[in-house]
Amino acid sequence: MNGRPRSLSFHEVLEQARQGILPGRDQLKVLLHPQGKGERVALFEAARHVRDLHFGRAVFLYGFVYTSTHCRNNCRFCLYRASNPKAPRYRKATGEILDVCERLAQSGVHLLDITLGEDPRIHRPDATGWEDLVGLVSDVVQRTGVPVMVSPGVAPRWVLAALARAGADWYACYQETHNRDRFRDLRVGQDYEARMQAKEEAKAEGLLLEEGILCGLGETDDDLLDSLEAMGALDADQVRVMTFVPQPGTPLQSAPRPSPQRELVLIAVMRLLFPDRLIPASLDVEGLAGLRARLQAGANVVTSIVPPGRGLAGVAHSSLDIETERRTVQAVMKCLAGLDLRPASLEDYRSWMAGRRAA
Repeated sequence: MNGRPRSLSFHEVLEQARQGILPGRDQLKVLLHPQGKGERVALFEAARHVRDLHFGRAVFLYGFVYTSTHCRNNCRFCLYRASNPKAPRYRKATGEILDVCERLAQSGVHLLDITLGEDPRIHRPDATGWEDLVGLVSDVVQRTGVPVMVSPGVAPRWVLAALARAGADWYACYQETHNRDRFRDLRVGQDYEARMQAKEEAKAEGLLLEEGILCGLGETDDDLLDSLEAMGALDADQVRVMTFVPQPGTPLQSAPRPSPQRELVLIAVMRLLFPDRLIPASLDVEGLAGLRARLQAGANVVTSIVPPGRGLAGVAHSSLDIETERRTVQAVMKCLAGLDLRPASLEDYRSWMAGRRAA
């Protein structure tokens, strides 16, 4: 059941959150339903206040390198599902990947996100594919000197340990939903527990963890709150939400495009609930045009920065702003300046990571 509990005051709950009193489940339900522009503005202002208390005006920038769009899975929402003939497919060669990573590092990103589908050439019965990925990560770390996130889907523990030894700092693996029935419907044929276990093992191996959810596919308030609780239980270091985008050639291609307001409210609620964590504003859903609103909702990371002219693809939108100059560090910095925000230094980012590992 969705909707605000009538006995609770939105502004009372919001003021407590501003003061550092973490909202409980009933209070979160109140915050999920701001009524009218005034309450939305108040929610976003409170989220920015909490963000600035912990991070000041600094924002972190992530470069995005989608190395392979081949995938063995058939997620109903994903353009790159195995059975989709409309999906653009490629596998980038090692030299090309290293070139892109070096360009991104030189442009000023704080992290390189090495992302791929569950490519059958990596996810194979022998260890060869995984060893190739570990070697690639080692090369990226040595060539760029920039922190690295790896997003390869579900990885066995020995791979997670090897990635950590190779110099990777982060493991990203999104559950999308923590409602098991919805998970089975969205991630067809996949194992809910195996996906969660990989994240727990990544933390145990010393990797920082990013967890994420998808909104706009009919989830209930309780679904969302269950996800927020699961993120807290995982002690995720970076938490994100992205709006569902209908993809051609998928079972959900005719689903209605949801309002972006739900994502913005969830970013703000996440900020109040996880005040000291990283929360991304992705360029993948609405491109540069949607960045300002996400930062104004309390995000402090800009993800999916992509260099043009390299033949890369996005996730939610395979081509949005990619072959222009609108998903570059330079374009993002103009947006930040207009909000009186600034890029953090690489030293600031490394210091934050060290603090999280020590916590």
